[in-house]
Amino acid sequence: MKSALVIGGGPAGLMAAEVMVNAGLSVTLCEAKPSVGRKFLMAGKSGLNLTKAEPFDPFLAAFQEASPALRPILKAFDGQAVQDWAEGLGQEVFTGSTGRVFPRAMKASPLLRAWLAQLAERGVTINTRWQWQGWDGDALGFDTPGGREVVDPDVTVLALGGASWRRLGATGAWAPLLAERGVALRDFAPANVGLLVDWSPHMTRHFGAALKGGAWSAGPYHSRGEAVISAKGLEGGGIYSVSRGLREGHGLALDLLPDLQVGDVAARLAKPRGKDSQANHLRKRLKLTPAQIALLQEMARPLPQDAEALAALLKNLHIAHAGLRPMDEAISTAGGIRLDALDDGLMLREVPGVFAAGEMLDWEAPTGGYLINGCLATGHWAGRHAVEWARR
Repeated sequence: MKSALVIGGGPAGLMAAEVMVNAGLSVTLCEAKPSVGRKFLMAGKSGLNLTKAEPFDPFLAAFQEASPALRPILKAFDGQAVQDWAEGLGQEVFTGSTGRVFPRAMKASPLLRAWLAQLAERGVTINTRWQWQGWDGDALGFDTPGGREVVDPDVTVLALGGASWRRLGATGAWAPLLAERGVALRDFAPANVGLLVDWSPHMTRHFGAALKGGAWSAGPYHSRGEAVISAKGLEGGGIYSVSRGLREGHGLALDLLPDLQVGDVAARLAKPRGKDSQANHLRKRLKLTPAQIALLQEMARPLPQDAEALAALLKNLHIAHAGLRPMDEAISTAGGIRLDALDDGLMLREVPGVFAAGEMLDWEAPTGGYLINGCLATGHWAGRHAVEWARR
C-alpha cells in the first residue's frame, strides 16, 4: 500500500488526508500542536461560516488575482460540495440572509469531532506534538515527544497554515525550510485584520457597539459589512473586507448613509431643529445611532453647522487610524508559496512528490465563507493529485 504524509492538522490538511485515505493510501497526519483543528475551532466561535451560497463567478471573484489559478480547484469543491460534505458528516447546514452558510449547531466542535471519528475509522493515523524540522535527504524529519523521527512517504501534502495566530499553530516557521529548497515565496502580510485607532476618552462608553448599515471604502475595496468599536480600534467584517486596501496605503472612508444621496441628507438636516442639540437632530432626522454619532464627532469635531457641508461629511467620513493590527492578530495572511511555484496539481515544482494546500499558498480572500471553502478546496485538490502521483 502506498503511504502518504500530511503535515498540518487544519481543514486543508484534514481534507487532503480524507481524500487520500478514501483512495486507498495509508495516511499519517502530523500536527505540531497537542490537538488538530485549533484555528478551525476558533473560527467556530463566531458561527463557523463554511462557505457562501452564491453563483460561482462572483464567488470566484472574491479571490481576486488568484482567481485564474484557483478556478478549477474551487470548481471541483465549490460551495455546494462543502455543504454536501458537512451534511455527510451529520451536520445540518443553513443559509443566512446574506448567503453565508453555517452548521445548524453554529459551532465547529461537532463537525470536527465527526470528521476526526470518520478519519480514524478509515485508518488515518494522527500524530500530535510532531514538529516538522525540514528534510533529511528525501525524507522528512520531526521533533517529537519521543525524540527525533524521520518519515519517508511515497507522497506528502504540506498544510501548515499562514503566519497569524501563532498560539494556534500558524507560525509561518515553514517558510525558511521551503526557501532552502528553492521554492519561491512571497512575504507574509496581514489579511482580514482589524484597525488600530487611538480613541479619545469619550469613546470608552461605546466600546463593543456595532456600526451597522454603513459603506466602508479603502481605494478599490468596498464593503457594506458591520464593524465594531473596540478598545483597540475597529473590528468586524466591514473592516476586514477593506483591510487589503489599508495595507496597500489607501485611506479609509465611511459613508454613514449609503442609501441616501447627499442632497437628500442635506434636505433632512436643513429642517428646523428647534432646541435639539446637533446630536439629537442627527438621531431624529437621519436615525443615526449613538455609536455612529460618537464616531462622527471623534473623527470630525467640531462638526459643520451648514447642512450641505455636514451632509457631505456624513457621506464621506475620513477615519483617522494608527494602522493595521499586528499580523499575529489577523484572521489570515497574504503571502506564502507563490502560485507559480506550484504545478496545476499544487505540487511544488522544486520538490517533486510534495504538494501544498490551504493558507500556505499565496492567495487571500475576505471572510464570509471564502477562506474556509478555499482551504477545503485546495486540500481536496492537493489530495487528489497526490493520489495520482503516488499511483505512478
